[in-house]
Amino acid sequence: MTQPPYLQPGDTIALVCPAGYMPADKVQTCVKVLGEWGYRVVVGSTVGGNSTTYFSGSDQERCTDLQRMLDDRSVRAILCARGGYGTGRLIEQLDFSVFIDQPKWIIGFSDITILHAHIYRHFGICSLHAPMAAAFNDGGWQLDAVQSLREALQGFSLACSGPEHSFNRFGIAKGTLVGGNLALLAHLVGTSSDVDTNDKILFIEDVGEQLYNIDRMMCQLQRSGKLERLAALVVGGFSECKDTDRPFGKTAYEIIHSWVSGYKYPICFDFPVSHTERNMTLKHGAVYEIKIDATGSLLAEW
Repeated sequence: MTQPPYLQPGDTIALVCPAGYMPADKVQTCVKVLGEWGYRVVVGSTVGGNSTTYFSGSDQERCTDLQRMLDDRSVRAILCARGGYGTGRLIEQLDFSVFIDQPKWIIGFSDITILHAHIYRHFGICSLHAPMAAAFNDGGWQLDAVQSLREALQGFSLACSGPEHSFNRFGIAKGTLVGGNLALLAHLVGTSSDVDTNDKILFIEDVGEQLYNIDRMMCQLQRSGKLERLAALVVGGFSECKDTDRPFGKTAYEIIHSWVSGYKYPICFDFPVSHTERNMTLKHGAVYEIKIDATGSLLAEW
């Protein structure tokens, strides 16, 4: 795997919106804090643009904005201001030739799972599954999750822990860390951005999903062989789950546990990667070791 250079004081971070719309005022704290960390910030045209739809601009506008930052050799990292939906509409149009020649950190989560997966599969370049611009607001920049992004950009070795959980399966494993949003991982099956999970540590999280849909997505991963040969599974937060009038009958964690109970690899639940403030930075595509025992889980960069 190739790791982009870590950032130095004075380096430039670009903010873009390759998916959903983000008002300009909602990124001001992020811009301010990144400046206080010592970085120069360039804000793309898709942040607070003139869009009147769900997206931050047309497909072409979003693609052009992201492409400009990928090609700008003075930009050393690209922080996606928000996720939502829309990155998959652009991924086949992007030209990564300059990016391959001079890798830079791609930062974000949720819909940005597509970028992480595509970059890992095709180019073997690490990226950062990490908080985005809104996480800096209302004092959030002081929390561990956002501070872990700062540490990652500076080159500190990443490690974070999860609590004990009755569904945890004890063990130690080492492997390349891949994953992200469960819905996106399921939708990527069979596409050019599909993730090879064999011998990998897979992490998953999601938000706002119907419980039956979580079951359907886990079924999709199981049927496509994505769960069979994992080194380990890391289950993050599944927040704001919804149920039907006639109850599905299981919680999100019970659903996930039912689909992986027949495998032997280590598994941990309630790990701090999610759509909440418990969203620690993970280096997608890097080698990690995970240890799970009666005290909880520890995932550390190797």
